[in-house]
Amino acid sequence: MSQRTSILLSSLLLVLLAVSGYAAAAPQKGICPVCKVHEGETKPEPVKASSIYKGQTYGFCSEKCKKAFDEYPEAYIPPVLPRPVPAFTVKTFDGKEVPFQSVAAGKPVLVDFWATWCAPCVSAMPELQKLHRQHASKGFSVVGISIDEEHEKAKRFAEKKKLAYPVFLDAGETPAWSTLHVRSIPAVFLIDSRGQIVQQWLGKVDLKEVQQAVAKLVG
Repeated sequence: MSQRTSILLSSLLLVLLAVSGYAAAAPQKGICPVCKVHEGETKPEPVKASSIYKGQTYGFCSEKCKKAFDEYPEAYIPPVLPRPVPAFTVKTFDGKEVPFQSVAAGKPVLVDFWATWCAPCVSAMPELQKLHRQHASKGFSVVGISIDEEHEKAKRFAEKKKLAYPVFLDAGETPAWSTLHVRSIPAVFLIDSRGQIVQQWLGKVDLKEVQQAVAKLVG
């Protein structure tokens, strides 16, 4: 090998090592699972922090998102579907506590967590109303659960909207939103007649996707 060739190869190796070092130092990118739930983020962002949960590494766009994840990981990891609906209770507007299992009563339901102060929740109500009426003859029902702390305000709001589907208040020492790992609303859960959660939408709800999923479930 000539001296010139040797010099060229050495130079090329140095360039490759430099590029490799730059690539290793360059920030990784990914969709922050916390931003995905709270903001509906779908674009990859530079990973600035990470956590390991159940052997899986999750990357975040900020330390703030990492902290939120570390406090309540189950709210941000990909859901297991289908899975059984955990036991919880809801409350009627007259104060009676009711087991959710008796509300679902072996029929397909779409559970909608909402609040009077949640603009996307309110704007979705006409479509949910339409969806409820469209499939009611097949035993399907939308079930609204308000997480409002001011129960009378939620009651007046629901009455004003004249919702055709049943609406309840969240209740119990362990509220339904906590039992189902809800950290952001809108939050919608599709449950089949066997009491299995077959689909869910947290933080950002695509109503067309919901409609298609309901139509497929009820036939």
